[in-house]
Amino acid sequence: MSEHTVLADGAVLRRAHPEDLPQILQRIRDLAAYEREPDAVETTVEDLDAALFGPDPAVFAHVVEAGGRIAGIAVWFLNFSTWTGKHGIYLEDLYVDPAARGSGYGAALLRELARICEANGYQRIDWSVLKWNAPAIGFYESLGAVPMEEWVGYRLSDTGLKTLGD
Repeated sequence: MSEHTVLADGAVLRRAHPEDLPQILQRIRDLAAYEREPDAVETTVEDLDAALFGPDPAVFAHVVEAGGRIAGIAVWFLNFSTWTGKHGIYLEDLYVDPAARGSGYGAALLRELARICEANGYQRIDWSVLKWNAPAIGFYESLGAVPMEEWVGYRLSDTGLKTLGD
């Protein structure tokens, strides 16, 4: 994994730094708005700081910085396959500002995660995409990703989580 990579247009792909957090949070908010959930983001800069830069971080982020601003983000964490006995990466958020789309930033971020997998013996990168998001689906498939047709994502949260945990 490189310290940073200069992309063809001069933008820099690198690990996130603490000073990036306000812009990373803005990209997360932008993604939520794109995914039709503009009021769903509860996280704060302080939450991100603790998760990404605390004493034992379990979440990681890479950014593409272009023209002094964060134009793209990849926020991820490790998962584990009991079948392979190996870690993988779960990509929580991949977002490129609409003004920067088509610049190769999304592919560069995924390429960096693939390099991290290769360097560490991780077996795969997993993520979810909304069924209606045809542009993202087309982009992912153009990179060789395949949908997990037989798998359905589930979530336990809010009242269900509280009820089960009581």
